[in-house]
Amino acid sequence: MRGGLERTLLDSWRQRGVLAWVLWPISLVYWGLVTLRCALYRFGLLKSERLGVPVIVVGNVIAGGAGKTPVTLAIAEHLRESGWRPGIISRGYGRRTDDCREVTPADDPLDVGDEALLLRLRTGVPVFVAARRAQAGQALLAAYPGVNVLICDDGLQHLALARDVEVCVFDARGVGNGWLLPAGPLREPWPRRVDFVLHAPDALVSSPPARSFSVRRTLAANAVRADGTQVSLADLRVQPITALAGIAQPEAFFSMLRAEGLTLAHTIALPDHDDFADLPVLPGASEPLVCTEKDAAKLWRHRPDALAIPLILHMPDAFLEELSAKLSSGA
Repeated sequence: MRGGLERTLLDSWRQRGVLAWVLWPISLVYWGLVTLRCALYRFGLLKSERLGVPVIVVGNVIAGGAGKTPVTLAIAEHLRESGWRPGIISRGYGRRTDDCREVTPADDPLDVGDEALLLRLRTGVPVFVAARRAQAGQALLAAYPGVNVLICDDGLQHLALARDVEVCVFDARGVGNGWLLPAGPLREPWPRRVDFVLHAPDALVSSPPARSFSVRRTLAANAVRADGTQVSLADLRVQPITALAGIAQPEAFFSMLRAEGLTLAHTIALPDHDDFADLPVLPGASEPLVCTEKDAAKLWRHRPDALAIPLILHMPDAFLEELSAKLSSGA
């Protein structure tokens, strides 16, 4: 039911069809609330909390995943290689807990959030989650005083956290039909002022006065099982596979698999951040089961043989250089 409703809304947000027009009056109410909230922060009636180190916020203005977490991961790795000591903070979307906590490699993704756990496993830098990102940042800096820059994964609309750099991410959907929720995909009016815009090569985005860069996503050359063993994508091309994805745009993952020459006998699209508690009976029991890296930690509890394929984000050197320069100059 949830997955079907999500797909219906996602389809309606691509154009200004009948459903979008029916929902448009509600979007005007939403626009008023968003505008009021921003004004309260602008005039100081609501306060933004500033932490003691530079803060980079990576987010988007459309509902659903747009590739924020891979961007956060790439930025963290770049900063670490450049001599910075980064930490990552997040809400930990989809977790069953609501406290402020550190994410460790042994954590259950249901307790810390699948994306937060992925960031911890892939980067090795400190990761803390909390509903109030400033609380997560304070706890991280108290536990790791050597950290000198924080990256907030998904916090563009979380104005309670003061930020020094804003990075807005768009996938191939761009801004969709350009309307606010629920008539369209926008969480807030666009364009709006940010420091950098990162977008898929084919995304239609009207950028504000910001530096805009095209980013490319590809699949890694090898898939990984729960025990760490790997299988090359070339070996998977010789037989049909079953592909599963519990992300905002499952078809995007399936399309990337097909583009790599894999034959998808079955595809299973689940809602974003699905906990797999009611995992359906999977067809093709004899076929290799392939999933996204984000889904792997949850799926491996049921199917340790499942093959997770990491996503590789190709970031322009110019963006990384300008980001570093902005941080070094005090943003």
